[in-house]
Amino acid sequence: MPKVEFLFDFGSPNAYLSHLVIPEIEKRTGAKFVYLPILLGGVFKLTNNRSPAEAFAGVKNKPEYHRLETERFVRQHGITRYQHNPFFPVNTLMIMRGAMAARELGIFERYVDQVYRHMWAEPKKLDDPAVLRAALLESDLPADRLFELVQTAPVKEALMAETQRAVDRGTFGSPTFFVDDEIFFGKDKLRDVEEAIVAKR
Repeated sequence: MPKVEFLFDFGSPNAYLSHLVIPEIEKRTGAKFVYLPILLGGVFKLTNNRSPAEAFAGVKNKPEYHRLETERFVRQHGITRYQHNPFFPVNTLMIMRGAMAARELGIFERYVDQVYRHMWAEPKKLDDPAVLRAALLESDLPADRLFELVQTAPVKEALMAETQRAVDRGTFGSPTFFVDDEIFFGKDKLRDVEEAIVAKR
């Protein structure tokens, strides 16, 4: 079975939509996606890239088409738990460090599911520490311990290292996928990811 990786930042709605579809692909292929937290702001800085919201802000018809494409994807996959976050863009530094801390605490999968819920299913301003703390407590996650760990050097360094490694491998945004060393970018490439898994299986 090939190694399949999903490089994500909670701030990307397309990464969230991918997260909702990944279980279907896992079921069909038997592959298990490895989730790798990266800091999208760091990726943009290292690659001289910009978010679509910035890059297409002045382009006539492009944002409208992007919204249409998202609506089609949501319908195609029967997604019901997705809303535009009215606080977008949200600074994800704290919650991405939180993902590294959650990995250390052995609660990574639950943390990812719950933070995604609070970002895109029941949208909140997660770069507000008070809002984030309340959301973590509501999800029965150890808010105080996570808040402690995100301030520690090992957690900060781990996220920076994962982000740098992602760029070194060819990443320029999120969602990015790797099937072994083959890179794919964007939620619309999930079919190609699945085909690559089956071909390499």
